Amino acid sequence: MDDPPPPSLLWRSGSTAVMGFIGALTRAFMHGPNWQDAHGLDEFLKLLDARADIEGRQRGLITVSNHISVIDDPLTWGVLPLRYHFNPSNHRWSLGSYDIVFKNKDPHGGPFQPTLLEAIRLLSRPPFSPPTPTAPPSHSLRSPDITDPFSSPSSHLTYTTNGTDTFPAPSAYATRRYSWIHIFPEGRVHQHPHKAMRYFKWGVARLILEPDTCPDVVPMWIEGNDEIMPEDRAAPRWLPRVGKRCGVWFGGNVGGEEEGEGNVFHELRERWRRLVEDDGRRRRRGGRELEVGVLSEELKYGSEAVKLREECTMRVRGAVLKVRKERGLPDEDPKEGLVETWRAEGGKTEGQMDDGSLVKDT
Repeated sequence: MDDPPPPSLLWRSGSTAVMGFIGALTRAFMHGPNWQDAHGLDEFLKLLDARADIEGRQRGLITVSNHISVIDDPLTWGVLPLRYHFNPSNHRWSLGSYDIVFKNKDPHGGPFQPTLLEAIRLLSRPPFSPPTPTAPPSHSLRSPDITDPFSSPSSHLTYTTNGTDTFPAPSAYATRRYSWIHIFPEGRVHQHPHKAMRYFKWGVARLILEPDTCPDVVPMWIEGNDEIMPEDRAAPRWLPRVGKRCGVWFGGNVGGEEEGEGNVFHELRERWRRLVEDDGRRRRRGGRELEVGVLSEELKYGSEAVKLREECTMRVRGAVLKVRKERGLPDEDPKEGLVETWRAEGGKTEGQMDDGSLVKDT
């Protein structure tokens, strides 16, 4: 299968201009009316520099952090020197909040939504099978589909979240191979008086277990953004606060393919690989081999698959907690990382919780 051409020149130019402008604005805001410190940034920049050559990339990159503000992205990345904001081949991708970016039209969401399929493929190497043709794009003002206006409909590659809508498929292009994705596994803003985190959702485990090569994984810890946009802020709520000191701590790379003490996911990926092979042998008697990011019912809901995702998610959380401890904070109560602990919130999903934390559903 031939690699598709890159997105149109106008689309790429517009994307670079927007990302560069937002990056420059963010850096000015975080190093002008606010203060932002970075710890461990030099090693992270070396990792980004090593990925500058698209053809030379051997794996994707995942950065993962706590989530304390509705504008953590882009504020966190004000630590990057300006040149990194204008490099289109090394821009990060992220999973956007439905109420801030756009509402995902898939009513189910969860760890098996089509958006995660795209994310897994961004961390892999194309080509993949062409997307299934969808209905013509919807241009309704209430919930429009997104297309590349500079490409012809016949050459434009899209994906769908519900079988009828259409969005550009970022993973379809060879220029996006082994991309960088940042993720907030808590799945919502969590401003806790003792800087505790919520439990992590399983989607992050899929991003580590399922790509064709284990991504580099860099855990991070961020602070101060919650003072710029506190959830209990008074009017005007849309206006970020100034005069705040923020910090970003980068941990060491805990991913990659090489087996060793620093790689906390190698053994889990080996177990996942064997599980996929066993499932493939069973299905080949009456089906076809699955592509990257596509799962059978057994790989979605089988007990061993569920157990692997749980273990992987807890290891990701442990890596972030290690950076949190290196920052100088005391150990968290282990119960904070359990789903059962947060069920005590009942049906309340936003606002001030019983433990004093402020939560915003994203």
